[in-house]
Amino acid sequence: MCTKFVKEMEKMALYVVVLLIICYASPARSDGSDHKYKSGDQVPLYANKVGPFHNPSETYRFFDLPFCTPDHVKEKKEALGEVLNGDRLVSAPYKLDFLYDKDSEIVCKKKLSKEEVSQFRSAVAKDYYFQMYYDDLPIWGFLGKVDKEGKSDPSEYKYYLFKHLHFEIFYNDDRVIEINARTDPNALVDITEDKEVDVDFMYSVKWKETKTPFDKRMEKYSQSSSLPHHLEIHWFSIINSCVTVLLLTGFLATILMRVLKNDFVKYAHDEEAADDQEETGWKYIHGDVFRYPSHKSLMAAALGSGTQLFTLTIFIFLLSLVGVFYPYNRGALFTALVVIYALTSGIAGYTAASFYCQLEGTNWVRNLILTGALFCGPLFLTFCFLNSVAIAYSATAALPFGTIVVIFLIWALVTSPLLVLGGIAGKNSRAEFQAPCRTTKYPREIPPLPWYRGTLPQMAMAGFLPFSAIYIELYYIFASVWGHRIYTIYSILFIVFIILIIVTAFITVALTYFQLAAEDHEWWWRAFLCGGSTGLFIYGYCLYYYYARSDMSGFMQTSFFFGYMACICYGFFLMLGTVGFRAALFFVRHIYRSIKCE
Repeated sequence: MCTKFVKEMEKMALYVVVLLIICYASPARSDGSDHKYKSGDQVPLYANKVGPFHNPSETYRFFDLPFCTPDHVKEKKEALGEVLNGDRLVSAPYKLDFLYDKDSEIVCKKKLSKEEVSQFRSAVAKDYYFQMYYDDLPIWGFLGKVDKEGKSDPSEYKYYLFKHLHFEIFYNDDRVIEINARTDPNALVDITEDKEVDVDFMYSVKWKETKTPFDKRMEKYSQSSSLPHHLEIHWFSIINSCVTVLLLTGFLATILMRVLKNDFVKYAHDEEAADDQEETGWKYIHGDVFRYPSHKSLMAAALGSGTQLFTLTIFIFLLSLVGVFYPYNRGALFTALVVIYALTSGIAGYTAASFYCQLEGTNWVRNLILTGALFCGPLFLTFCFLNSVAIAYSATAALPFGTIVVIFLIWALVTSPLLVLGGIAGKNSRAEFQAPCRTTKYPREIPPLPWYRGTLPQMAMAGFLPFSAIYIELYYIFASVWGHRIYTIYSILFIVFIILIIVTAFITVALTYFQLAAEDHEWWWRAFLCGGSTGLFIYGYCLYYYYARSDMSGFMQTSFFFGYMACICYGFFLMLGTVGFRAALFFVRHIYRSIKCE
């Protein structure tokens, strides 16, 4: 039954990946971007959102500001991932008909009240930008500018609103290839003072022909991260990480293996020389090293959640490498995360229940509930708080009630049943814990150890090396997730991830050996904590990035940044902790299998 279930799970996971590739991998989306147009046809233009440029999470609906509104504001139906991404597309007030040039076309003549002037001035002061989509191509622009030249006192600053927008559109035959929007620096409205202002909002359209084929129209958005000087930094990061791995591997291969070889020779000689000679070192604790850890239900749940998150990460990398997450494929990453996480919950249930039963646990139902809540619980609490903050700010990051219901149904109808099925399969697997040595009835006393062999100093040592292998790449990821940079070099990111896994495994194995050599047999939790400590280093980097490398500000942006990064780093802690523990378990079994244990 167990083998059959695992095979069915593998088939289902593969089916999901194929579905996601079909839905998202094509450069031409099925929502209108692959349409061919004739002269005069109306090409869909949607206004998306506005917000402070330096606060990527703090975005608002386009018409929250007093722009010209079209006669019929039509909201575009959006996929789950688009809603999670904070996209709220509505019909824009501009009409950009295919191949029709326009010069200084008036959108509307509007008399701004004092309150509306104040609203625009506040937006300009905070560097508000707008985002639109024309035939699924992104457009950005700023709302206005602040004149600070020659003025030291902020009260003397002049605030101006742009009132004329120029669209430059490139086409190839009957398809839209590229669009650029720029504001006219001479068409300004002074909004420094709180007084009524008459504004004529205008726009111009210029069509130009290009030879760029339709299937390559998104390449311009990924070229920024592929510029030579950016690639040099990325490759420097890879080389730096590879050197770290080689040095660490060389250290382990020469020192650790030599020490182990000497240990094997010594223990074999001791057995031949005198059977009653007192044992020392890691062989001395062979009767305790496989003693089950305390809080074994929590450990099994942590391993189950970590295994699920590791599987999720691998699937996300596979999708990214085949081109699913091309720039501005709105919401594709969030959709993939939700769907794959839901469908891999069976892996968490199977791993946790199987390991828990191997440790002779009896209450597997409680263990399964703990597994389901270990990662989702903190994530849910964080989401509730941050969604409440977004609602208070009236930001687009606040999820509509319907989306929350959809996510709940996915959890209730997919995630939970698969978790239970996986747990039942794991419980019925009847696998036994493979311990090369018998465990004694009473545990040996652990000798006094110096302070640097404590859990916290060991975690600090274990987390530093893996973090040093990835910290250069972290900046680019943060600038993409919490900024406006575009990250498309997934192949390099995947290499860095592999290096991270290798370094985490090696450093955990090394520290586990030194712990056992000091006759400390409580290595189970230590191995997990040491492996996962890189997640704490990444959260430490969040503090550095926020205060030293970004211009984010405000309660909402700060709470979103540190709240969701806490969840991500916690996920890394569980995933890398699982990697470290599995590597340590494999190593401990190997060395004790190589000696004769009585």
